Amino acid sequence: MSVSQLGCNGNSSRYIVVEGPIGVGKTSLAKKLAASLAANLVLEEVYENPFLERFYQDGQSAALPAQMFFLFARARQIEELRQSDMFANVRVSDYLFSKDQLFADLTLSPEELKLYNQVVDTLNIDPPVPDLVIYLQSSVDVLLHRIAHRGIAFERAIDRRYLEKLTDAYARFFHAYNEGPLLIVNASQIDPINNEADYEQLFQRIEKTTGGRHFYNPVAAVLA
Repeated sequence: MSVSQLGCNGNSSRYIVVEGPIGVGKTSLAKKLAASLAANLVLEEVYENPFLERFYQDGQSAALPAQMFFLFARARQIEELRQSDMFANVRVSDYLFSKDQLFADLTLSPEELKLYNQVVDTLNIDPPVPDLVIYLQSSVDVLLHRIAHRGIAFERAIDRRYLEKLTDAYARFFHAYNEGPLLIVNASQIDPINNEADYEQLFQRIEKTTGGRHFYNPVAAVLA
């Protein structure tokens, strides 16, 4: 495919975020977009989190330290971006900082959530608003299949109930999201990572997305 100048002029996105629940392919898509756009890549430090495995296995007992690790790691990344003039080049990220609250609300007890929110207020992070957020949606069955297929040992403890709650939380979060342009992608029946035709079609749709809220449903387009 030919690579356009998305993100490289004043009318296009310079800070692009790919979001969605675990297993949906956000990190892989962010990497592929960054390569296509010759962009800098900003990745969530998932596998560096020493509490994540215990969270998936034990749930509540490790929820707060896992959440706090992510909070401090993301705060540090945002500060590094600001110091390096984050808008000097195109950047693609696999997480949206404001979704931290989604996970905090979902996983923390009321007392833990109160403490977490106090820390957030103290840090006063003020994250930059993306020029475009790409929200990847998928069914729970597809997420479970993809998680199993990639074979990361501690992710085997992720169960259907947690994914159902997570996907519902993401849907509510992005239903209310109004910080900037949003492209909602039905990713259940496409594979833009391993299928070049799927990627090219999605990339073309991303190129055309500027302001407002947009939906990309390739399955519906095929059936129409």
